[in-house]
Amino acid sequence: MKTQLLCTFAHKKDLDLIVDYIIKSYTVAEKRLFVFSDEESRQDLYITYNIEPRNYTKTPNTISIHRKKETNTLYSVNALNVVIRNANNGMLDKSFMVDWSLYQNTLLLTNEEQLRRINLDLMKRIDL
Repeated sequence: MKTQLLCTFAHKKDLDLIVDYIIKSYTVAEKRLFVFSDEESRQDLYITYNIEPRNYTKTPNTISIHRKKETNTLYSVNALNVVIRNANNGMLDKSFMVDWSLYQNTLLLTNEEQLRRINLDLMKRIDL
């Protein structure tokens, strides 16, 4: 079954509460969560996990993301579009080949059409 990768934004002090919320809200595929911290702001956490899409309902502080496994790059579709435009003279070309090595261990998001790059450290893996 195809799964959907989600990312929930959290503050370090709320980690246990957020993990409980995720477990109660979703059927977590593969029974594990990955907790990343922002290299520059260690109290900002990003919890990633796969769910079965049929159980998905939008929840606060959670977005659907994608992952480039080879470089451990997490990204939103909007961020990918900005990366492509920035590297391709402003043109959005879905066939453009992104150099993912430039974005190793990062989370790519957008902030009003601006690319936001967050360097990540894996804090821990939580097995459910």
